[in-house]
Formats: sequence, structure tokens, C-alpha cells
Amino acid sequence: MLETLLQLDKSLFLLINSHHDTVVDFIMYWGAMKWVWIPFYLWLLYVLSRNYGWKSLWFLPVVALLIISSDQLSVLFKNSFERLRPCQEPALQGLVHLVKNKCGGLYGFVSSHAANTMALAVFMHKMLPKSYSDIRKELIAFVLLNGYSRIYLGAHYPGDVLGGWVMGLVLGLVFAKLMQSKLQVPLTVAKGHE
Repeated sequence: MLETLLQLDKSLFLLINSHHDTVVDFIMYWGAMKWVWIPFYLWLLYVLSRNYGWKSLWFLPVVALLIISSDQLSVLFKNSFERLRPCQEPALQGLVHLVKNKCGGLYGFVSSHAANTMALAVFMHKMLPKSYSDIRKELIAFVLLNGYSRIYLGAHYPGDVLGGWVMGLVLGLVFAKLMQSKLQVPLTVAKGHE
């Protein structure tokens, strides 16, 4: 069963990774860069400050701890499972399309990009008022673009991305619950802005 899933994962990876062109290469390469998303992060911070006032200052250390936890837990998984990235897999040499010959580290399960983006997106989803449907759509696009880019760029199998998303989902929910209960940040605080 496991062997069948791994083979399916490789086949799906090759299907996605083999369809590329120079414009999409450019978009995926730059979309995977963390600093490119700084304006988006600043936008999220602005929205939080607009809704939570001075309590939004609590979000900075909590989100930093969330991302550090997600990142380090994904590294722990990589070092524990030791699943080679597709671009490091000897059996796939010559089959993997790389952009600018960037591959990443040796191991890929789970994707740190996928875990980090999902953790942030879930956390923000839980902390924003329900009326912010446009930002929720942006968060979904943010997660999907980052996840797809990891496969497209040859750095991760779809299973690595899926595993990262599950990890990020759990961490995002845990940290949102922590924020709501321990720091006394209720979800109804932004009712006046709905």
C-alpha cells in the first residue's frame, strides 16, 4: 500500500513538474521567495491592527513563534523520515525540471513552505472576522501558489506538500486557540468593522 502511494506521488510529481514554460518558471521561482510576500504580510498586519487595536501587538510574537514552530517541526520531520527531494532522487535524474538549478536540501518530507504558509493562513482565518471573505480568498491563493510552486520547481513531491499542509493546519488551529484563550483575544472584537 505504501509503495503504491509513493509511486502515485512520484507519477503526480512528474506530471506537474514536466509542464512548464519560461513565464510560469519566472512566476513560480519568485513566488517561492519569502521576501516577495512581505507586502502581503504587512497588509495582514494592517488588517489585524485595524480590528484589534493595541491587542494586535500580541500577534507579532505569536505569529513569529507559530512560523518558527512550523519551520522547525518540518525540519525535524525531514531529518526523521529522510525522504529525498525529487531533485535529489537518483532514479529521477534527468527527469526533474529545475529553475535556475535550485533544488534545496537533501530531504523533502514535509515541505516547510507548505507548513509555514498553511499555518499562517489557518491562524489568520481563525483570527479575522467572518466578513473578511476577500482576505480569506487571498490566503487560500497564497497557500495554493506556494504549495504548487514547490512541486513545479522540483523541490517537493505532492505528498511532501500535503504533509506540510496538514502540519500547518494543526499548528494554525492550536496557535489560534492559544491566542483566543490565553491572551483574551475574542473573535467578536472586530464586530464593529463587519
